[in-house]
Amino acid sequence: MSMEDTEVAQMGADESRSSESAGNGKGTSNMDHPPLHVLSLYHRDMNIYGDSGNILSVTRRAELYGFRPMIRYYNPGDPWPDQVDVILGGGGQDHGQERIIQDLQKKGSLLADLADRGTPMLMICGLYQLFGHYFETSDHERLEGIGILDVHTVARSDRMIGNLVEHSPDFGQVVGYENHSGLTYLGEGAQPLGTVDQEGRGNNGKDHTEGARRNKVIGTYMHGSLLPKNPAITDYLIGAAADGRYGEGSLDQMKQAMTEDAGQELARLDSLAEQASRIAVSRPR
Repeated sequence: MSMEDTEVAQMGADESRSSESAGNGKGTSNMDHPPLHVLSLYHRDMNIYGDSGNILSVTRRAELYGFRPMIRYYNPGDPWPDQVDVILGGGGQDHGQERIIQDLQKKGSLLADLADRGTPMLMICGLYQLFGHYFETSDHERLEGIGILDVHTVARSDRMIGNLVEHSPDFGQVVGYENHSGLTYLGEGAQPLGTVDQEGRGNNGKDHTEGARRNKVIGTYMHGSLLPKNPAITDYLIGAAADGRYGEGSLDQMKQAMTEDAGQELARLDSLAEQASRIAVSRPR
């Protein structure tokens, strides 16, 4: 296990303990808390470099805000859940993309409809690529994407690897770990998640962009895991999910009802996120 993975695992353990020791509405049954339905998309094949930490981060922070996260793992051939409030997808190798591509294409119109209706989604690396128009592999095979994001990706032989800092107008400094050989180019219908200062990094190593956004869908190459180190993005996803499920401003209302213990635990997790980001920034890999 790398030092990066060790830090994420420790943060995950801290987040898990925080959810056990603090909550919104102390002394009440978890069933009294409003549910949020979290879907992990293709968890079996698209879940590398610590991307499962994103699920943990969303569920723990949502619990502390007073929600009852309900996690569902969707893999090819599974029945689609009746209720989906937020969707998280990770990265995978080329063979992982090939295993899920047919099922993803079948679900393309359903996912596009959810995106159009404002369902928040976070897609990392391999699924970021397949949420675009296409991914051309190193063997010049074209995997047709589902076109939710106006991007396309072409593989190359060398990789972009290492800790990365990007600057986002909505989320401030974003820290993650990229490891990809695909060059992703944005069309007019997508805006970048952020910009990078380093040469040869980000979406394609040329235009200094990283990631892509459309509506409430975020695609990015940031592993690490991304969300434990970037609580602003985590809270954006939780807030958008709550707004879609319960109406605008739902997360703010839940924050107002938080216990003091829950607030302290969230502050502690934010401090851990800042520490982990600072350590990651100090290391090139």
